[in-house]
Amino acid sequence: MTSAAASAPPVRDRLDVWRWRAVVANLVAQVLIIVTGGLVRLTASGLGCSSWPSCEPGHFTPTVHDATSYHPFIEFGNRTITGVLVVVSLAVALLVGLDRRRSASYRTMAWVPLVGVVVQAVVGGMAVLYQLPPAVVSGHMLLSMVLVAVSTWLVVRSRESDAPSVPVVDGVTRRLVAGLGAAAVAVVALGVVVTGAGPHSGDDRVGYRFAVDPFQMARVHSLTVWLFVALLVAVLLRLRRTGPPTARRAAWLLLAVTAAQALIGYVQLFTGLPIALVDLHMLGAAALVVAVVLLAGTLRTRGPVPALPAPGPQPAAAARAA
Repeated sequence: MTSAAASAPPVRDRLDVWRWRAVVANLVAQVLIIVTGGLVRLTASGLGCSSWPSCEPGHFTPTVHDATSYHPFIEFGNRTITGVLVVVSLAVALLVGLDRRRSASYRTMAWVPLVGVVVQAVVGGMAVLYQLPPAVVSGHMLLSMVLVAVSTWLVVRSRESDAPSVPVVDGVTRRLVAGLGAAAVAVVALGVVVTGAGPHSGDDRVGYRFAVDPFQMARVHSLTVWLFVALLVAVLLRLRRTGPPTARRAAWLLLAVTAAQALIGYVQLFTGLPIALVDLHMLGAAALVVAVVLLAGTLRTRGPVPALPAPGPQPAAAARAA
């Protein structure tokens, strides 16, 4: 046996590495598509491509002529990222599906990002074909947040076995985190409404997509954020007394993300909503979802993923050798 062959990792180890890379890459791509989709909305490039799935009738990519603006390229760039996301999510579904150590429910969950991306492509096409109806545009964003949450949970589950979960915190703490998750849903949903009610609604033909007062909606959104912060502080106090170190670290990470997100939100409001800050705020919303799910994952344990048995001679072969 050569030294190269002796040092080569077993196939199952290489597959484990690629599974982990795939689920992490999928999460990164799910967050990235929110940033690029936000750029489409903030630059009013949602109709930069007049058709779907081609960009222009008869042309898959944007066409260049004297009247060409940057809008088609921004919209087409977002569609290109969607194509990358399809490839990554397909890799997740196939690689995790090959892992026979894991439960059927875990392997089924690995298909959710791929199915979600396909649904997102259809929703995006409907938004273009029907001239950016606000409900469809907002649903497009909220579905992306759901996919970020599922992809984060897939990362959490990829690091643990399928054994029954064992809580590592008390019931009060678990209920507080459940309330925190509900508040996070309200924060994200109201944030989408605030954006749709403001000057960056995604359509430069009208000043807003939702006919509500953007400042009043911003105040309601702010109230839900403060409720979220209050619940998070309560969780931190509980974890300080009884929580494991992993849960405390996850809660402090969530607090840091929340503080940064709140700072960006107030700065963008008082500086006239510059596009760069609004898009950064959308990135922060995705990071908030990731941090909440990671915190939830630290409240129980299942143990590490079991290793496959080491390859060795079969009993019959061993008997013949003897």
